[in-house]
Amino acid sequence: MIEPVSQHNTLKPLATGAETSAIQNGSEPTIELSHLHRFFGKLKAVNDVSFKAYAGQVMGFIGPNGAGKTTAMRILATLDVPTAGDAFVCGYSVIDDPDKVRNIIGFMPDSFGKYTNMSVVEYLDFFARSYGFRGARRRDALEHILVFTELRKLADKPITTLSKGMSQRLCLGRTLIHDPQVLVLDEPAAGLDPRARVELRELIRLLATEMDKTVLISSHILTELGEICDSAAIIEAGRILAYGTIDEIQNQRQQSQNDDANGLTENPISVRVIEHADKLLKWLLEQPYVKDVRLVGDTISFEYQPGDAAQHQLLKAIMAAGFQVIEFRSKTQSLEDAFMSITKGITQ
Repeated sequence: MIEPVSQHNTLKPLATGAETSAIQNGSEPTIELSHLHRFFGKLKAVNDVSFKAYAGQVMGFIGPNGAGKTTAMRILATLDVPTAGDAFVCGYSVIDDPDKVRNIIGFMPDSFGKYTNMSVVEYLDFFARSYGFRGARRRDALEHILVFTELRKLADKPITTLSKGMSQRLCLGRTLIHDPQVLVLDEPAAGLDPRARVELRELIRLLATEMDKTVLISSHILTELGEICDSAAIIEAGRILAYGTIDEIQNQRQQSQNDDANGLTENPISVRVIEHADKLLKWLLEQPYVKDVRLVGDTISFEYQPGDAAQHQLLKAIMAAGFQVIEFRSKTQSLEDAFMSITKGITQ
């Protein structure tokens, strides 16, 4: 018989693993939203939003259209002011010290203007001058950005002729021209082809891991956020529904939904054996805590307890029963799965 392995774990929305690690290392948050509110008449676009991010982290900001992501990001970038609460960038308030915030933050909007009769290098040079760069410092900044974004060979090309992928690189270059410590990227991968998305993802990870920048990124491509983000905040109808490391967010549904009398959730498992799959199916039907057993081709799928200990115990029992296992796979909760289970599709 297979004995159940109980698990009791709860997500702590405002005490994440990433945050705890940063605190232990003596780090101060580079992004902090503190009870942030932004109302437009009766519309509560941002409603008591709080979270933190630290240097070297990529944090995903996830939510449906109209959830409040862009409004919160615009407040961080000092392009809007909160109705109540505050937001801090490297300790500076966006309300009290907006000029200091602008010098250390780079904001990449979901769409940006392309000025006519301007080349790539002229466009970047315009923003370098806007930040007060002069002489050798400006030339060095331009060269660094052109090389980092791999736009050097397109430096003299009119920006109106760039592809979507190259345009996004240009917008990222504009965002990085003053070497900000904090980056706020609003849907940077929207409309990109697969290769361009992969390349942009690599640039973002490089900025965090090699340059120790903090990156707050919103996207509807949740599979990619799950690959590049250290932590995430899920927002809907202006409120934060979940906040933690990616692992915590992905495990939240399994920790919170109780599907049987023992308070244990079920996890999809698939098994392949060299022979006698039909006999394994019958064997599994006789085991406790095994549900919804199906045989499709040479693969048996079923529901079982989550957790490494419980599944290891089951695998040992299958092999002890004489079945020659060649594949035993547990489906991990994805960020998309967590998002769908946490959000309710509420619009404002």
